[in-house]
Amino acid sequence: MLKPILSAFAALILSGCATVAPEKVDERDPLQSINRTVYDFNMDVLDAYILKPVAEGYLAVTNDPVRKSVYAFTTNIAAPTDAVNALLQGKPKDTGINTARFLVNSTVGIFGLFDVATSLGLKHKDEDFGQTLGVWGVGDGAYLMLPGYGPSTARNITGDVVDNFVLPELALSTPQSLLVYAVRSIDLRASLLSQEKLLRESLDPYVFMKDIYFQRQLYELHDGNPPIKEEEVEDFDEDFLENL
Repeated sequence: MLKPILSAFAALILSGCATVAPEKVDERDPLQSINRTVYDFNMDVLDAYILKPVAEGYLAVTNDPVRKSVYAFTTNIAAPTDAVNALLQGKPKDTGINTARFLVNSTVGIFGLFDVATSLGLKHKDEDFGQTLGVWGVGDGAYLMLPGYGPSTARNITGDVVDNFVLPELALSTPQSLLVYAVRSIDLRASLLSQEKLLRESLDPYVFMKDIYFQRQLYELHDGNPPIKEEEVEDFDEDFLENL
C-alpha cells in the first residue's frame, strides 16, 4: 500500500510548528489555480455523484471472475495499440509479444475474455502514444486537470486521444470506442476504491495526486525502472502505480 509522501510536513505539525512555509511554485503546474478548481469539480461532483456510485454498483453486481474477464477484454482490445506504440518506440520484442497476445487471447481466449497469453509467458507490455512521444524527446508540457478525465499533461492528453480514439477507429466505430473507454474507466475506478484512504489522509490531496501521476509517468516511460534513487520511490506501492 502506498504511503503518503508528505510525512515530513506531518512531523512539523506534530512538533507544534507555529508557522507553515508557503507552497513552492511547481513549474510543472503553471495552471494550478484553474487545475485545482477542476479537481474540486471532478472529485466533489462528478466522482462523488456519478463515477464512484457507478463503480460501487459495478462491484456489487459482478464477482471477481467477471471483473477479470472485463479487464482482460479491454486490455486485449488495446493490444494492437500497444503493439504499434512499442514498434514506434523501437521495441520489436514488445511489439511481437503484444501482437502474439492479441492473436492468442482473441482466439483461444474467446475474444479476449480470458487472458490465456499470460499463462503462456506472454506478459502484457503496456505502451501508449504519450510514452512514444516521450521516447521521441517530447517533454511533458503543462500539467492539466481535465473535467471528467482527471490528471494529464499536454503531451499525454495528445497521446490519450491517439490511443483511445484515433488508432481504435481503424477497427472500431466511434460508439464502440467510446463504450470500450467507458467500461475501462469504470473498471479502473472500481479497482481504486480500496485505496481512497491514501488520498483522503494526505495533507493536500491535489498535490498528492499530481505527484503520484508524475511518478507513474516516469515509471511507465522507463518500463518500471526509472533513473532515480531507490530511496526516492520506496514509499510508492508498485501495484498502486500500475493501477493509476
